Amino acid sequence: MTKDEALAFLLEHKAVAVVRMSDPEKLRLAVEAVAAGGVRAVEITMTVPGAVEVIRHLAGLRLPGVLLGAGTVLDAESAVAVIEAGADFVVSPIADSGMIRECRRCGVLVAPGAFTPAEIWRAWMEGADIIKVFPATSLGPAYLRDLKGPFPNLRLMPTGGVTPANARAFIDAGACCVGLGTALLDKALIAQGRWDELTARAAALTASLA
Repeated sequence: MTKDEALAFLLEHKAVAVVRMSDPEKLRLAVEAVAAGGVRAVEITMTVPGAVEVIRHLAGLRLPGVLLGAGTVLDAESAVAVIEAGADFVVSPIADSGMIRECRRCGVLVAPGAFTPAEIWRAWMEGADIIKVFPATSLGPAYLRDLKGPFPNLRLMPTGGVTPANARAFIDAGACCVGLGTALLDKALIAQGRWDELTARAAALTASLA
């Protein structure tokens, strides 16, 4: 998938499921469950043991209608590794120049992290396609609304503290999409294999963002 196609996909679907698990079978089932509910962009974080191989495995499955990303990518070397493994987009909690540059060189969508207005502007000028505003829980949707005043054209993706209950408020405040972790991918539901409940949770989120 090209960078432009990945961007269009994220702007259309508005939600990214942030996944932190390494069990290949449960990971596949969890991804399929939320995708069935309409959350079709999935980010595998580098905090997962063997994350690059997990991404490679998922990319090889070619799950229909799923956009596969890598998260918590902190440097250029890691960016190259996840892109070669098959990641369609790269997300980071920081705005490392080398990481952004490698994603641009490879033609892959990059969403570096920033928090203050100065950090956000610097990340955009470095070449960010989307800026991950992290941690969003600290100031909530009102902060996104304030940022859109001086930065009306920047694409912002709040992550950290975003839940199915408040995701719509972040979108209404100006976010182009949102990232959700355990608030969507409940660990207990996954451990118990309650995939239908994960699908229902994702469907409710998707409906709220429509």
